[in-house]
Amino acid sequence: MPHESATLSVPHRRHGSNAGQPLTRRDGRLKVTGRATFAADNHPEGMLYAVSAVSTIARGRVTHLDIEVAKGHPGVVEIMTPANRPPLSHDPDVKMAPFGFRVEVLQDDTVRYVNQPIALVIAETLEAATEGALLLNPRYAVEEARTTLENGQHYELSAVGIGSPARTAHGDLDAGFQAASIVTEAEYVTPPQYHNAMEPHAVVAQWDGDHLTLDMPNQAMALSCISYGAYFGIPAENVLIRSPFLGGGFGSKAILNGPQLLGILAARMLKRPVKLVLTRAQMYGPVGHRGKTWQTLRLGMDGEGHLTALHHHALCATSSFDDFIEPAANASLPLYASPAILAEHTGLRLDIGTPGPMRAPGEASGSAALEIAMDEAAEACGMDPLDFRLANYAETEPGSGKPFSSKALRECYAEGAKRFGWSGRPLRPRQMRDENGLLVGWGMGTAVFHCPHFPAEARATLRDDGTALVETSGADMGQGAWTALAQIAAETLGLDPDQVEFHSGVSSLPDGGIAGGSGHTASAGLALNNAGEDAIARLAELATADPQSPLFGAGNIGVVARGGRLHRRDDEGQGESYADILRRAGRAEVVGTARAMRDPAVGSAHALYSHGAVFAEVKVDPDLGQVRATRLVGAFAAGRIINPRLVRSQYFGGMIWGISFALHEEAITDHRTGRIMNADLAEYHVPVNADVPALDAILIPEDDPYINPLGVKGVGEIGITGTVGAIANAIWHATGKRVRRFPIRIEDLLAPAEE
Repeated sequence: MPHESATLSVPHRRHGSNAGQPLTRRDGRLKVTGRATFAADNHPEGMLYAVSAVSTIARGRVTHLDIEVAKGHPGVVEIMTPANRPPLSHDPDVKMAPFGFRVEVLQDDTVRYVNQPIALVIAETLEAATEGALLLNPRYAVEEARTTLENGQHYELSAVGIGSPARTAHGDLDAGFQAASIVTEAEYVTPPQYHNAMEPHAVVAQWDGDHLTLDMPNQAMALSCISYGAYFGIPAENVLIRSPFLGGGFGSKAILNGPQLLGILAARMLKRPVKLVLTRAQMYGPVGHRGKTWQTLRLGMDGEGHLTALHHHALCATSSFDDFIEPAANASLPLYASPAILAEHTGLRLDIGTPGPMRAPGEASGSAALEIAMDEAAEACGMDPLDFRLANYAETEPGSGKPFSSKALRECYAEGAKRFGWSGRPLRPRQMRDENGLLVGWGMGTAVFHCPHFPAEARATLRDDGTALVETSGADMGQGAWTALAQIAAETLGLDPDQVEFHSGVSSLPDGGIAGGSGHTASAGLALNNAGEDAIARLAELATADPQSPLFGAGNIGVVARGGRLHRRDDEGQGESYADILRRAGRAEVVGTARAMRDPAVGSAHALYSHGAVFAEVKVDPDLGQVRATRLVGAFAAGRIINPRLVRSQYFGGMIWGISFALHEEAITDHRTGRIMNADLAEYHVPVNADVPALDAILIPEDDPYINPLGVKGVGEIGITGTVGAIANAIWHATGKRVRRFPIRIEDLLAPAEE
């Protein structure tokens, strides 16, 4: 099958090739015209359709399926159950590093959560497979669903998130609280939230002997090839993943899941291509979510409003059979300068699907609680919330003592406050109304997100027609990676974007690393930069060794690449085009390669973060309790900006998610059955255009010499981390009511004030 959708070139010349230009998306025209090929758009010849039949109970066993009735339905080819499921080479109950989870692939008749796969129906048409699944009419031996704080199983933890410690402490916490003049303490509750990417999880699987081709949305292709190879007993290089376009991922598409594995098994079992696409409701269970948390924050302050102690405890929900714990309490570790901090977690096992990484895992939930707690502490000290945060500004990472790679947070505070008009904010709540009598409140929150860097590889080819081909198996979930990465490559190669052909989204290309943790541009971008430098170096060797070249003998002096030409570093009037160098050497091309990763010494010496501050305005109807977020201003420092147009879009997306977290988003469970009652896009509330206020994102210039040679940080997740608390704090400022659970509802504001 051709890979046209995995190849993008710029159709017309644009001004400027260097990073920093606000270029429009390379893939935009393909997407708006419907020519972008997503996973489920593939229809290989002879393809069958698979539909996952899922449990309607949360706990128990499947005692009967009407298999013969379903198999008798016209068009149904086969039904896979625990009785006939082909074997796997890797035990699905054994976790696979680094992002492995236990998965349900019909290993037995046990049911552990609602929407768990209990059978797979394969048919000639989607309609026949769907109807066959309905005809299975499962019966169960039902056990009581454990879905609440009261009936869940509490347990101690050894790790949270992806291998972080469950407990981190520095300083003397008891002494810190004893020294405090003021102590505040409160509990905060965040809800379960589900990845609702526009594109559901899907796979089109084809086998050719022991070679496997997968069209699927995927955020970590090289790692996934290794994992799929292990599950099916074939070498990783025999697995080809094609994932040129992803309709959103938010972390869930870096993780292998049971339904996709079953679709691949069906293709091998029946020796025909098989397509499986989860329904919207089926995404609420087997493909991860943000787990519910109950967080307690206790803060001690001295008489001048300086923190003396901070204790952040998070009780986090996970499944009955696996351990992904939202690292919420760790949000308190890197930000405020308390001499004593304890961040600790405990777990709660429920009959739910296993949570997983979801945009800003840990930081989103944890910062939502932390930023309200900081406002409550400021109120207790009689201080303005911004002044209180400035009083507790950390010059170095608390605990480690490592300096932050930048001091730009102060500028984020200053510029955001200035643009927002924060100086006009009254200290006491319920002091502002608009012309319609609505209560007006202003709140703020600090934004912070770490800066991971994943090993990545790339290849850059300079061709004798003066163009270049650059390649890496990256993933673009809508963040604009294909555009930003191509800009980095064009700048390194000294070419305009229209001269650079960019290939990505296929696992057979050099490993582009992981599109997650807001680290993709830095990781794949550095690999592309280094591959480009390698290609230029090889081209320079040809020129400086050629007596016919004006660059002959300039090897020690060095050359610079600009405008498709190499120039002597000491005399830029002496130069030659790439095409002339290659043609005279009788070469059609020169190829540069690179594998890039962060120097471990950098992380040992510096605390590596993006920083920001978000200021929010809300309006609240004093009689009805209706809330509208009417204005958001965010100021962010995230290193070198490759494409300001794309970066603003990412900041806006994060801030909108913050609105969703604060006011809209929650999966609601029927505790009698364990079913999620709003498992669709009609009742699972997320903001629509009418809910989104005026947004302003300020890009604070930041030159970070330590983060990586490009100076690039991530921007995709940081916008969430300040926004949630800012909105909650603005609601308090408008109403005088402190709400400590999300999403904030009308009934929370109409309830009697706490004593």
